Amino acid sequence: MLTDHALLNGPRRDQQAFWLLMLCGLVILGAGLGLRDPWPADEPRFALIAKQMVESGQWLFPFRGGEIYPDKPPMFMWAIALFYSLTGSLRVAFLMPSLLAGLGTLALVFDIARRVWDRATAFRAGLLLLFTVQFTVQAKGAQIDALVTFFITLGVYGFLRFLLTDAGWRWYYLGWFAAGLGIITKGVGILAVLVLLPALWTHRQEIRAASRQAWLKALAGPLFLLLAIGLWLVPMVLAVAQHGDATYLAYRDNILFRQTVTRYAKSWHHLKPFWYYLTEVVPAFWLPLSLLLPWLIWCCRDALRQGNRAAILLMGYIVLVLLFFSLSPGKRGVYITPATPALALLAAPWLPMLLQRRWPARLWLGLAWLLAGLLTVLGVVAALHGHPKLAAVMAELGGDPWPLLLSAGVSGLVLAYLLRRAPFAAVCAVLSSLWLHWGLWGYPLMNPVRTPQGIMEQVRSTIPDSESLLIVNFREQFLLFSQRPIEHWPYLMPDGDEYQASLAWVEHGDGHRWLLAPAKVMQRCFDPAQSIALGLRHGEQWTLYPQRALLATCRQTGTFPTPFHYTPPAR
Repeated sequence: MLTDHALLNGPRRDQQAFWLLMLCGLVILGAGLGLRDPWPADEPRFALIAKQMVESGQWLFPFRGGEIYPDKPPMFMWAIALFYSLTGSLRVAFLMPSLLAGLGTLALVFDIARRVWDRATAFRAGLLLLFTVQFTVQAKGAQIDALVTFFITLGVYGFLRFLLTDAGWRWYYLGWFAAGLGIITKGVGILAVLVLLPALWTHRQEIRAASRQAWLKALAGPLFLLLAIGLWLVPMVLAVAQHGDATYLAYRDNILFRQTVTRYAKSWHHLKPFWYYLTEVVPAFWLPLSLLLPWLIWCCRDALRQGNRAAILLMGYIVLVLLFFSLSPGKRGVYITPATPALALLAAPWLPMLLQRRWPARLWLGLAWLLAGLLTVLGVVAALHGHPKLAAVMAELGGDPWPLLLSAGVSGLVLAYLLRRAPFAAVCAVLSSLWLHWGLWGYPLMNPVRTPQGIMEQVRSTIPDSESLLIVNFREQFLLFSQRPIEHWPYLMPDGDEYQASLAWVEHGDGHRWLLAPAKVMQRCFDPAQSIALGLRHGEQWTLYPQRALLATCRQTGTFPTPFHYTPPAR
């Protein structure tokens, strides 16, 4: 039977422990690869941009539909586009960058822990990271955060190799270069450099005794950061100057200034209080490690007194990451994902000692029972369909999910019972079961209702390609699944302006124009008898409105801007 001793110590050889960790990571993080399409909110956007890169050959500037996308650097989209070019399957390609980034982060955590401590600690650190909820969620999705977490972790790895293992200046320079790659991935790659701040204390004696040559080598580090940034920045700036178009100039200014300094200092959305991460993110999304935080703080206090360099560097880095994001008024839970590898490294050496204590062991075993019990109860309740609101939720989740919930719950209960004397093994086993159920069963179950593929197939069968179609309340996933030309307004166009422009666009047509829009937006302006309901997606009842159904009370006489046009490749 699986025991805590086996997991806490792992195989006896370094290579065996490493490859077993990689195999576990591949199974957990890769479960469901190819079984679903991109899901809202962000995945369809990045997948569409990558798909257009391959189709158009324009890789330097990202486009969604006919509109340039100025919010993020293109590194993550390049990665998806690369795998799309290699595989020809968007279902596989859009998840590959996060999967490989997750595995790469696990490998970095294992290797640095092995070098600083030992094989057993390295194996524990890898498992702790693999089963930290926030890390696993990001590595199994297609947001940018898994990839930027890898580059930030690579930077921290390089700095720790330099600071703790006397491995040489090349690792110091790798830390700066990786931070630069993180910056051109999501802007916050500079977080890796934060680990150098506590190093000013832990290595104060070496700093005081440093030679002039060592100071010059240290000051050269930021040059490698600039080198990495320049791999994208220089070609982009030169191309913008060559275009000289206002659209590209706005792209440059937005991505270099508004999406960095302005977004951090004066955020315009996701506004949260200073304590948001400590009260609403860390307790739930850093499970199961968050259950050990009271005892970890006690261990960190002793490490500070003892001058434990590795612990001081890691705890200082974690605190600085949390402080960095807490100081910005705009906050999202995913932002602090780059701190999870350091947390796993910090906790790994103390985990065996902590799990020998009564309450940490009880909390971890209780978490396994709680997760399994909740899913079992939800499965039973869902099977009864006893409430109209519950039935609506079930439909939104994709048919009847109760067999999935019940199977995951009962499996978890069995595992928790069999491993009731091994809390670490119980948590790992129950979470493994949940992630496998989600990927292998949940993905195909929910995919039909999480994508508009069925709606866009109805659109194609209803509207000839010779007639024009405009989408209102633009969603990237509709373009991603469109098999016919489609027009759309700017993504950030105000709702009121968009509705008026859509009505004017229909009114000025030649009788062969259609709107695809949520019913609550346009139903008051069209004859319901001539409208075509397509179905519910993402909380909206999507409907086709032909030009002939426009009511006289809503006709527009003013002008309207030219919408963007997107034509998918011929199949």
